[in-house]
Amino acid sequence: MKNKQQLLRGLIVVLLIAAAVILLVKHFHIDDFCVVEPGVLYTSAQPRGMDYTRLLYNYHIAAIVNIRPTSEHRERNWRNEEIIWTKNNGIVYVEIPIEKGNYFPDKQVQDKFISVMGDKNNLPVLLHGGSDDKRVAMLAASWLEKSRGYTTEETVEAVEKIIDDRKLTEDEIKFIRELSK
Repeated sequence: MKNKQQLLRGLIVVLLIAAAVILLVKHFHIDDFCVVEPGVLYTSAQPRGMDYTRLLYNYHIAAIVNIRPTSEHRERNWRNEEIIWTKNNGIVYVEIPIEKGNYFPDKQVQDKFISVMGDKNNLPVLLHGGSDDKRVAMLAASWLEKSRGYTTEETVEAVEKIIDDRKLTEDEIKFIRELSK
């Protein structure tokens, strides 16, 4: 009987420890976070709550570029939280909306992002959209090719890391290939 009670207590302790570890990891995890170039460009899903503070203190983010149109913020009001937080912490906030339906940024959007990235006072930049956002990856691709001189192959490799090592589609590769023209 004592052995069963000790086994049960041990199992409960292990489960409590496992739950605590899971909660801590989740608490300190920013969804879809990727280091594109350390100290220059980071990407993620929509930050929430303490994510902003972690981004500031761990990565010294100087600017946040949000590619989500305001229509995507209506449900949970993330936009207001982000604008207030950036203002209160001296972070540059830039909106470059890209509609979800067509995730390939046009030349005007690319040029605006490259301009933001070209201002040293904005670095490092966090570029974010929603979770698993192809728009973020394609906009980062345009910067890598046009400003960093990446080849198509290097850009494809970098973008696959941004989108969690998923292979790019033919349309995505075609878009990247056309950036260098």
